[in-house]
Amino acid sequence: MTQQPPASPHASTPNPMRPEDEKTWAILTHVGGLFIPVIAPLVIYLVLRDRGPFIRHHSATALNFHLTVTIAYLVGLATSWLIVGFFIMAAVAIVFFVLSIMAAISAGRGEFYSYPLTIAFLR
Repeated sequence: MTQQPPASPHASTPNPMRPEDEKTWAILTHVGGLFIPVIAPLVIYLVLRDRGPFIRHHSATALNFHLTVTIAYLVGLATSWLIVGFFIMAAVAIVFFVLSIMAAISAGRGEFYSYPLTIAFLR
Protein backbone atom coordinates (compact mmCIF):
# COMPACT_ATOMS: atom_id res chain seq x y z
CA MET A 1 0.00 0.00 0.00
CA THR A 2 1.71 3.15 -1.22
CA GLN A 3 0.90 6.59 -0.01
CA GLN A 4 0.55 9.59 -2.28
CA PRO A 5 3.22 12.21 -1.70
CA PRO A 6 1.91 15.55 -0.44
CA ALA A 7 1.03 18.08 -3.09
CA SER A 8 3.87 20.37 -3.97
CA PRO A 9 3.29 24.03 -3.08
CA HIS A 10 4.87 24.84 -6.44
CA ALA A 11 2.46 22.72 -8.49
CA SER A 12 1.37 24.15 -11.83
CA THR A 13 -2.37 23.79 -11.13
CA PRO A 14 -3.41 25.60 -7.96
CA ASN A 15 -6.19 24.36 -5.77
CA PRO A 16 -9.53 26.02 -6.43
CA MET A 17 -10.80 28.42 -3.78
CA ARG A 18 -13.93 27.92 -1.76
CA PRO A 19 -16.81 30.15 -2.91
CA GLU A 20 -16.70 32.15 0.34
CA ASP A 21 -13.01 32.88 -0.15
CA GLU A 22 -13.59 33.89 -3.75
CA LYS A 23 -16.26 36.36 -2.62
CA THR A 24 -13.97 37.80 0.04
CA TRP A 25 -11.10 38.29 -2.40
CA ALA A 26 -13.45 39.76 -5.01
CA ILE A 27 -14.61 42.34 -2.46
CA LEU A 28 -11.01 43.10 -1.52
CA THR A 29 -10.14 43.56 -5.19
CA HIS A 30 -12.66 46.37 -5.55
CA VAL A 31 -12.18 47.98 -2.13
CA GLY A 32 -8.39 47.59 -2.21
CA GLY A 33 -8.39 49.45 -5.50
CA LEU A 34 -9.79 52.50 -3.72
CA PHE A 35 -6.70 52.67 -1.52
CA ILE A 36 -4.04 51.32 -3.89
CA PRO A 37 -5.37 51.93 -7.43
CA VAL A 38 -4.19 49.61 -10.20
CA ILE A 39 -1.69 47.81 -7.93
CA ALA A 40 -4.22 45.98 -5.71
CA PRO A 41 -6.31 44.60 -8.60
CA LEU A 42 -3.16 43.75 -10.56
CA VAL A 43 -1.60 41.76 -7.72
CA ILE A 44 -4.84 39.92 -6.96
CA TYR A 45 -5.33 39.16 -10.65
CA LEU A 46 -1.80 37.81 -11.08
CA VAL A 47 -1.85 35.73 -7.90
CA LEU A 48 -5.43 34.42 -7.79
CA ARG A 49 -6.72 34.38 -11.38
CA ASP A 50 -6.42 30.60 -11.72
CA ARG A 51 -8.11 29.82 -8.40
CA GLY A 52 -11.70 30.20 -9.60
CA PRO A 53 -13.93 31.80 -12.21
CA PHE A 54 -15.51 34.29 -9.80
CA ILE A 55 -12.23 35.80 -8.59
CA ARG A 56 -10.85 35.77 -12.14
CA HIS A 57 -13.85 37.73 -13.40
CA HIS A 58 -13.81 40.29 -10.60
CA SER A 59 -10.06 40.84 -10.57
CA ALA A 60 -9.90 41.21 -14.37
CA THR A 61 -12.93 43.52 -14.36
CA ALA A 62 -11.46 45.66 -11.58
CA LEU A 63 -8.09 45.86 -13.31
CA ASN A 64 -9.73 46.86 -16.61
CA PHE A 65 -11.70 49.55 -14.78
CA HIS A 66 -8.64 50.91 -13.00
CA LEU A 67 -6.67 51.11 -16.23
CA THR A 68 -9.58 52.90 -17.93
CA VAL A 69 -9.88 55.33 -15.01
CA THR A 70 -6.14 56.00 -15.16
CA ILE A 71 -6.42 56.87 -18.85
CA ALA A 72 -9.41 59.15 -18.19
CA TYR A 73 -7.57 60.84 -15.33
CA LEU A 74 -4.52 61.44 -17.55
CA VAL A 75 -6.78 62.98 -20.20
CA GLY A 76 -8.19 65.27 -17.52
CA LEU A 77 -4.69 66.14 -16.36
CA ALA A 78 -3.57 66.88 -19.92
CA THR A 79 -6.55 69.17 -20.51
CA SER A 80 -6.41 70.88 -17.14
CA TRP A 81 -4.82 73.93 -18.73
CA LEU A 82 -8.20 74.41 -20.49
CA ILE A 83 -10.03 74.34 -17.12
CA VAL A 84 -12.29 71.55 -18.46
CA GLY A 85 -9.68 69.05 -17.29
CA PHE A 86 -10.43 69.84 -13.66
CA PHE A 87 -14.07 68.94 -14.26
CA ILE A 88 -13.02 65.73 -15.99
CA MET A 89 -10.77 64.75 -13.07
CA ALA A 90 -13.53 65.53 -10.55
CA ALA A 91 -16.07 63.49 -12.49
CA VAL A 92 -13.63 60.59 -12.84
CA ALA A 93 -12.95 60.62 -9.08
CA ILE A 94 -16.67 60.53 -8.22
CA VAL A 95 -17.46 57.80 -10.75
CA PHE A 96 -14.42 55.81 -9.58
CA PHE A 97 -15.55 55.85 -5.95
CA VAL A 98 -19.24 55.13 -6.61
CA LEU A 99 -18.70 52.30 -9.11
CA SER A 100 -16.01 50.65 -6.95
CA ILE A 101 -18.42 50.52 -4.01
CA MET A 102 -21.21 49.17 -6.25
CA ALA A 103 -18.86 46.45 -7.55
CA ALA A 104 -17.81 45.47 -4.03
CA ILE A 105 -21.46 45.17 -2.98
CA SER A 106 -22.22 43.00 -6.01
CA ALA A 107 -19.22 40.80 -5.25
CA GLY A 108 -20.43 40.42 -1.67
CA ARG A 109 -23.78 39.22 -2.97
CA GLY A 110 -22.03 36.66 -5.16
CA GLU A 111 -23.02 38.41 -8.39
CA PHE A 112 -20.85 38.96 -11.43
CA TYR A 113 -20.39 42.68 -12.06
CA SER A 114 -19.16 44.59 -15.09
CA TYR A 115 -18.22 48.26 -14.89
CA PRO A 116 -19.88 50.45 -17.51
CA LEU A 117 -17.76 52.29 -20.11
CA THR A 118 -14.68 50.19 -19.40
CA ILE A 119 -12.06 49.20 -21.96
CA ALA A 120 -11.58 45.40 -21.90
CA PHE A 121 -7.81 44.98 -21.72
CA LEU A 122 -8.15 41.54 -20.05
CA ARG A 123 -10.82 38.88 -20.29
